[in-house]
Amino acid sequence: MLKHKFLTTSIALLSVGALTAQEQEQEKSLYIKGNALLAPLGVINVGVEKQISQKYTLQGDVLVSPWKSFAGHELQYYSLSLEGRYYFNEAFSRWYIGANIAASAFVLQKWNYWSDAPYINDKDEVFVSSNLYQKGVSLIVGITGGYQFKVSDRWNIDVYATVGTSQDFYKGYDKTTGQRYESAQKFNKSGEFLPYRGGVMISYKLK
Repeated sequence: MLKHKFLTTSIALLSVGALTAQEQEQEKSLYIKGNALLAPLGVINVGVEKQISQKYTLQGDVLVSPWKSFAGHELQYYSLSLEGRYYFNEAFSRWYIGANIAASAFVLQKWNYWSDAPYINDKDEVFVSSNLYQKGVSLIVGITGGYQFKVSDRWNIDVYATVGTSQDFYKGYDKTTGQRYESAQKFNKSGEFLPYRGGVMISYKLK
């Protein structure tokens, strides 16, 4: 009888130990990360990436560009992004693709307004292009491609880029007079296909 109880207890303890080991093996990793490529420009881009299965992760990040003037141009840009990633090898290792959705608010001057060429609106009013800037919000959907590799037990490097379609709702102003240069009643609307995220993320494993 005592031998039987000892055997039963031993089997139970081994089963608990096996289940605990299995749970530890299934524990999902979590990384925090910062964009080393944008940091020297004074642009903050930080995020977290959480493993949800062997090959899938979910990443959220925030980007803040606080420049009221950068190289003579407005460049205030604030963005929140959510991305699902699929790794071809395993989570946090080697090549991956992802689906990204982002929302942003901005006060900036688009690249095609950087010259001093005249800008004539539909009311035949004439402005200097380099005096014009845009203020509004965007909804962006895109596809990410990247490569992540380990440099130590807890440190990874994640190199990536995202392209997608941006739907923008904005008002345009002349920074000299404060006058709107476009004649939309409320918001002007535009859509374009462009690269909108990218860099080199230094990642640290929390668990």
